[in-house]
Amino acid sequence: MTVRTRFAPSPSGYLHIGGARTALFSYLYARQHGGRFILRVEDTDRERSTQESIDAILIALRWLGLEWDEGPFFQSQRTELYREHIEKMLATGHAYRCYCSAETLDAKRKAAQMAGRKPMYDRTCRNATGTQSGPFTVRFKAPLDGETCIADLVKGPVLFQNQEFDDLIIARSDGSPIYNFCVVVDDALMNITHVIRGEDHLSNTAKQIQMYQALGYAVPAFAHVPLILGVDRARLSKRHGATSVTAYRDLGYLPAAVNNYLARLGWSYGDQEIFTRQELIEKFSLENVGKSAGIYNPEKLEWVNFQHMKAMPVAKLAAAARPFIEARGWTRYLGDDAWLCGALATLQERAKTLVELVDAARFYLSDEIEFDHKAVAKHLRPEIEPALQDLVAELEALTAWSVDDVQAAFNRVMERHGLALGKVAQPVRVALTGGTVSPGIFEVIAVLGQRRSLARLRDALARIAPATAAVTG
Repeated sequence: MTVRTRFAPSPSGYLHIGGARTALFSYLYARQHGGRFILRVEDTDRERSTQESIDAILIALRWLGLEWDEGPFFQSQRTELYREHIEKMLATGHAYRCYCSAETLDAKRKAAQMAGRKPMYDRTCRNATGTQSGPFTVRFKAPLDGETCIADLVKGPVLFQNQEFDDLIIARSDGSPIYNFCVVVDDALMNITHVIRGEDHLSNTAKQIQMYQALGYAVPAFAHVPLILGVDRARLSKRHGATSVTAYRDLGYLPAAVNNYLARLGWSYGDQEIFTRQELIEKFSLENVGKSAGIYNPEKLEWVNFQHMKAMPVAKLAAAARPFIEARGWTRYLGDDAWLCGALATLQERAKTLVELVDAARFYLSDEIEFDHKAVAKHLRPEIEPALQDLVAELEALTAWSVDDVQAAFNRVMERHGLALGKVAQPVRVALTGGTVSPGIFEVIAVLGQRRSLARLRDALARIAPATAAVTG
């Protein structure tokens, strides 16, 4: 048997991280078993489905690298198939026409509620004889007794008493089929072997199993994964932070890190936290998906992203950072790939996201330095001017430009003026970066290059000169 899984989003908004995790689990299961991963767009809700949402979902899936093998298929283009199956259900006695009006059904529902009964349809039309005219819906003739068992691959066996189920409408009065019926037909015709989805679909699954059986189709295996909750144990929403996959892309997260984090939200493999895509494919299993909800923690996601950024080859990191650099307009020095890699390598273990990385690299990428005025007042003082003048002369005289050459120049200046490294390095750091925090000062100067380093040091000396004149005057 070839394993066939599917991801079937409704295009009524962006792809949120709960949906992305479902897609990821389905993708990993198919890949691990050498199977097929199918994408189906469930766009039967015409009022809520939009092309914009479809495009956003496809973009998000591609960014995550969850490439599908078949599809995307659109339910809106499969209406005739559903109608054929509805006619089959009517012909075999597994469905019936219901002529009850919306007003009648509403009155029945209110009467049941007032009597303390479950507001279920009273099956007035289930065994009606004779012919009627007028608008009608089509209802599934649900079993009245017995039970339906879901042999769930995550939760274990789940039993539902059939008497608890209503006669579900499977076609509206305009003839359009409803979601629960379309899903059954699609999964059956697409030969889906494993349905992996959120546990909020669990009650739907029992109804769908009954319809598979009524249509004479094999029932796929089901795996209902736990929901994702916020740290307050409430259902995940925008108040817990960004929930759109593309929002995380724009915030500078790596797709490998987002996949890694989503996989660990409800699944585990011993104590391992960091996984490559290949490791996820090799090690993922439904047996290790937990039964309790995954708790979304944005700090943990940042940590996972940081680990992936640290481990990333710097050339790939630079390629990932380029769009963020270009968006800020800092393109003057992007022509030299080796230089860019050298600059970002000094910051690779200092940033948790690509946005942080690019912001930290501003002093490399732009000559418009943002100075911390407190740092300027503290470190660019008249007493350091002689040492900085001497350092400029030493650096200007260098014919080779490397970390070691720069360090040697610093050593000569420090010895000559009797200064410790910090007394020289901090003023230089402020001059070159605008602040007091940066990678090692020798590495910074080596990356900036001779011309730009000297220009910034001379600019710093010009800032000190007015203060010196005021003191001596």
